[in-house]
Amino acid sequence: MKNSDDLKAPPHLSREARGWWRRITAEFEIDGAAALVLQTTLEAFDRSRQARAALTKDGLLVEDRFGQKKAHPAAAIERDAFAVMLRGWRLLGLDIEPPGPIGRPPGK
Repeated sequence: MKNSDDLKAPPHLSREARGWWRRITAEFEIDGAAALVLQTTLEAFDRSRQARAALTKDGLLVEDRFGQKKAHPAAAIERDAFAVMLRGWRLLGLDIEPPGPIGRPPGK
């Protein structure tokens, strides 16, 4: 098993995704299979951000060749990439927040 410190972020990832890669591999023991899941998850993160940028620029609706309004194709890309990203976090076990203290919230 490779040491997480030896795992370098893939160069094609965005700066933000490479930052996530560094933080996660520094905090968790990542083996080869988990590194592949992490890479795919961060690629989906980047793809979701790219689609969001296209939607921000062009709007949620576009006109087809007949002048009819339809959903921007990037909306489906963003949705699908976000779903892949969430599945990746779940596979890595990074989708669960630590439980809080038991009992009533403070000040109640």
